[in-house]
Amino acid sequence: MPELAEVFYHSSIWKASVGEVFDVAWAHDKTRCCRHLDTAELRKRLSGSELLARYTHGKRMLFSFAGGVFLEVHLGMTGSLHRVGPDREEEKHDHLALRSAEAVLVFKDPRQFGKVALHLGTGDSLPDWWQTLPPEPQSDAFSRQRFETMLARRKRSVLKPLLLQQELFPGVGNWMADEILWRAKLKPDRRLASLTEKECEQLFLKTKWVCRNALAIIGKDYSDPPKSWLFLHRWKDGGTCPVSRKALRRDTIGGRTTCWSPEVQV
Repeated sequence: MPELAEVFYHSSIWKASVGEVFDVAWAHDKTRCCRHLDTAELRKRLSGSELLARYTHGKRMLFSFAGGVFLEVHLGMTGSLHRVGPDREEEKHDHLALRSAEAVLVFKDPRQFGKVALHLGTGDSLPDWWQTLPPEPQSDAFSRQRFETMLARRKRSVLKPLLLQQELFPGVGNWMADEILWRAKLKPDRRLASLTEKECEQLFLKTKWVCRNALAIIGKDYSDPPKSWLFLHRWKDGGTCPVSRKALRRDTIGGRTTCWSPEVQV
């Protein structure tokens, strides 16, 4: 499932069309991922509208069009955004497409766990609900004080599923949570209450480090992180830890497949 860095990269594909004027080429509100979309209203509001900007927050994207029109996109598990030539015709799993004189912007989602929704405002300022979303881990607003306050009431929480709570750690998904815990040298099944002050500090620092560097590497051009990351080793059967050179372990923790290093994480 795309996480904050992958979402940022996909949003940049449509961002390339900022300044272009669009109409709706096709939209399928009968599909699951577009069930929140009023296609008649979308066609009316987007007709001849200029794409002004793109925004991301965690796993969510928001595209701003002239006239206070906002298109929210969530990629789900298999969603993707594409920018193709203006003569592009509809293909399988294309659920929404916007056409300008220069390009067609396509939302594709084979498994339909994604979401597209239309939001209307009175001006070009961002919707109130977007502005009140919790700070992303890589942001300055995600401070040590906020981190400690946020977790003070969650001492019984298990670390891996805790990191996956989007209201706390927007954009952190399965692979990023594994990367954070591996770098913090913490077993994914430990409870928050068991952490020392130093371990809590490492959890905070590594959360910010992984999110910032994932954005810088993956978010830029979809490149893989270097081999010094857990990322490239966690997918392999028989994969080994890049630090200990010993076998990695896979367990199901909080209902999610989790990769970790018994030699490094305690």
